[in-house]
Amino acid sequence: QVQVPESGGGLVQPGGSQTLSCDMSGGTVSGYEVGWFRQAPGREREFVAAIRRSGSRTHYEDSVKGRLTVSRDNAKNAVILQMNSLNAEDTAVYYCAAGFVILSQTRVWSSYRYWGQGTQVTVSS
Repeated sequence: QVQVPESGGGLVQPGGSQTLSCDMSGGTVSGYEVGWFRQAPGREREFVAAIRRSGSRTHYEDSVKGRLTVSRDNAKNAVILQMNSLNAEDTAVYYCAAGFVILSQTRVWSSYRYWGQGTQVTVSS
């Protein structure tokens, strides 16, 4: 059974940085599309970023482009979400998800089969 637990959440000041890690077990991270989603209180789950199985193609939600970077560490069998220039609007529970996802469905959360439990990121002074 594939598992994708997240780690690295916490409290960060506005303008600060945070690194989230999604450490896959039960499978090889290079064999799946891996996405990051987030959900803030009272809001729907939204797409943040994703990396395709090939590792060469990444996707980002418009509001995070230039601030967040998704990458893969094959040696650690993990996908990393580096978050810079964080602001209050980035406060949410962040989820890692993995699956076999066709390109057109990359941003659709229901296309992913395996989900982590979520990690809270709070941006506040």
